[in-house]
Amino acid sequence: MDRTEPGLEHTVVDGVATVVIGNPAKRNAMTAAMWGELPVLLERLAADPTVRVLVLTGAGDTFCAGADIASLRDPGTDPQALAVAAEEALAAFPRPTLAAIRGYCVGGGSQLAAACDLRFAEEGASFGVTPARLGVVYAASSTRRLVALTGPATAKHLLFSGELIDAARALRTGLVDEVLPAGGLDERVDAYVRTLVARSGLTQAAAKEFASGRDDRDAYWAEQARSSGDTAEGAAAFLERRAPRFTWTTGP
Repeated sequence: MDRTEPGLEHTVVDGVATVVIGNPAKRNAMTAAMWGELPVLLERLAADPTVRVLVLTGAGDTFCAGADIASLRDPGTDPQALAVAAEEALAAFPRPTLAAIRGYCVGGGSQLAAACDLRFAEEGASFGVTPARLGVVYAASSTRRLVALTGPATAKHLLFSGELIDAARALRTGLVDEVLPAGGLDERVDAYVRTLVARSGLTQAAAKEFASGRDDRDAYWAEQARSSGDTAEGAAAFLERRAPRFTWTTGP
């Protein structure tokens, strides 16, 4: 992809899929085509058994400044439906997801970040949920996800005002999980995802499903643990003081 043109790039290296939001002329704002492209790309990456972790980030020095409003003015386009579909596809990705954030994470960018399992930000990042600036009714699913992260008071502050908050306040309110010093984001993300790749994919998949509220598959995951041998391998590796060799990679 030409870096001057808006679009999504991705790589898969050593079990880590990295998806890069690119629209440099507009601070990586998401065009209608990019919103539509993301669920398709995520489906393809989810079907790749070598992918253990997904990192979402932005090209250059910003994450995503929201939706590219100019690209969404086509009367046949439903901007909110596109954004919500992409958000839900990201939230449903079956393996751990992490947003690596620097610069602006605003509007649709904050929507995508909130749909990830974890958010690491660099000092200087700015966050905002801005539908009130445009007279847009924020989707119920997106509102609930924001409330689950920050609590109702902070969610209302962000939604009512559309004001931006800094990384320190985002960390304090639960919008992000870690804030790194300038220049330290990539190193921390790289180290963290290497840790995730080394851990049990079985544990991670079950934990992600349970954390999302599903409570009808305890027996399924217990059987997966037994049949995969990963629980026995984890115990043996602990007793033998070696790194475990987990073999479970994916499930339905």
